[in-house]
Amino acid sequence: MRAVFGDHPEAIANTLRIAERCHVVIPEGQAHLPNFDVPSGYTLDSYFEHMVREGFKARLPRLEAAAARGELRRPLADYEDRLAYEIALIKRMNYSGYFLIVWDFIEYARRQSIPVGPGRGSSAGSLVAYSLRITDVDPLHFDLYFERFLNPERVTLPDIDVDFCERRRGEVITYVTAKYGRENVAQIITFGTMKARAVVRDVGRVMEFPISEVDRVAKLIPNQLDMTLSQAVKDVPALAELEQKDTRVRDLLTVARRLEGMTRHASVHAAGVVIAPKPLTEFVPLYRSQKDDEITTQWAMKEIERVGLLKMDFLGLSTLTLLDDAVKHIKETTGETIELTEIPLDDARTYQVFQNGQTHGVFQFESSGMRETLRKAKPQCLEDLIALNALYRPGPLRGGVVDDYIARKHGRVEVKYEVPQMEPLVKETYGVIAYQEQVMRLASELAGFTLGQADELRRAMGKKDAGKMAAKRASFVSGCIERGISEKKATKIFEYIEYFAGYGFPKAHSTTYALLAYQTAYLKANYPRHFMAALLTIESQNSDKIALYLAECRTSTRASCSSPCSRMACGLAWAR
Repeated sequence: MRAVFGDHPEAIANTLRIAERCHVVIPEGQAHLPNFDVPSGYTLDSYFEHMVREGFKARLPRLEAAAARGELRRPLADYEDRLAYEIALIKRMNYSGYFLIVWDFIEYARRQSIPVGPGRGSSAGSLVAYSLRITDVDPLHFDLYFERFLNPERVTLPDIDVDFCERRRGEVITYVTAKYGRENVAQIITFGTMKARAVVRDVGRVMEFPISEVDRVAKLIPNQLDMTLSQAVKDVPALAELEQKDTRVRDLLTVARRLEGMTRHASVHAAGVVIAPKPLTEFVPLYRSQKDDEITTQWAMKEIERVGLLKMDFLGLSTLTLLDDAVKHIKETTGETIELTEIPLDDARTYQVFQNGQTHGVFQFESSGMRETLRKAKPQCLEDLIALNALYRPGPLRGGVVDDYIARKHGRVEVKYEVPQMEPLVKETYGVIAYQEQVMRLASELAGFTLGQADELRRAMGKKDAGKMAAKRASFVSGCIERGISEKKATKIFEYIEYFAGYGFPKAHSTTYALLAYQTAYLKANYPRHFMAALLTIESQNSDKIALYLAECRTSTRASCSSPCSRMACGLAWAR
């Protein structure tokens, strides 16, 4: 640096002086949770347990009614045991305050009639979260595991992300900011990087390539997540040939490769909010946006988590806005009150929508590929939707897992189990392992792993960590042998699990989102005019989608609509 800045020796000297004055240690492994004020007479732990118990009492009548109808899959005693276990573990890990913080701002949203999602991510595996109405999915009914969410053998901060109505999400952030202090709350920075296509366009512009030529090269790069220039050249023969034959394109790609992945710009994370117990300046550097003077953290999401600050994702979900608008519209025009948490989960019309692939506007199920998959799979229950939601992802699609699942479901392929003990664990997905929770359950039931150890196995398999995998394989096989399974069969089972673990998806997340999709399809099937009116309002600026929705409406809802028309004027009128 002295050689480069020889004309400014004082700049180098000052830099050194500043460095010598910096003495800071940033400790890791410490959690800096905001202070949550509890009523007089309570400690943080006792108030947490009180609110959980009260919440469970409110849930109990529904569970008892399901038990009376013979629909409860687990005895009520299991709920009591699971709740006591989760409460004790959360208190032991000092996370009572975390759950109260999340419960508080969700409770605020409900009081203000701001639509909240039924949950997302692995938090739906917690009965405590269900009791506090952080989630709306019964984890015991769907065989969801608390340890997939919070592993007692791997201490990390819980991670509860929450979906809110897109239109009113900002109100919740404003509430949190007011409650914990403006200086203690900020949104989180995110860095846009030079992805394969974008870096080609940027470099081409600097190298003064004609726009049409740069566009031709960029369009040859597959528009896929995590695509790199090197991978594109391998996968696309036309791009490889162009690089070999055209020296200017070769120079373009050479420079682009050097810049690929570098930070291009800073922006605000779409959902991330950090909440600290003291002013953020005591924990993290801050950044002021040049565009709108907004204050964000200067560290991104991973750095925020590493130093133990509380990061929350307040996500805006337009589907919640759509459902809220449709339900209000039904009330206004018919007087009928729809409680989405009370709708029947066996509605024939709703499943017909899925089976016909008429799912435009249905959350998570409206892509052309998914609609074709639905027509093949013919889902008949919520469990089918949960499985399809988990399996319809690039890995299982490329590996033929989705087709295998459908063939087994319709009896075209015989479902076999290596040992009888496997059947109850993977029967719901016809022997295909679709969920990470199934990996955990197999390790627990067949090899005697604790659920914490089973979650570690699931993580090692998902990351393809060879060193950890070798140790886990030995433990798994020996555990199976102790339980009467031969070494040969135990090894085959491990390889079977390992194959599917790379595709496995959290069942907890898939369940909450399948439920949200079902609610959307229920309104579409049973209240098509009101659903379409709300949908057109949400998408009022997207003419392509409106044309698509109206085209489907003309062919699919004519029979069920009380006043069908070629232009769906009822919906358009309300949208205006």
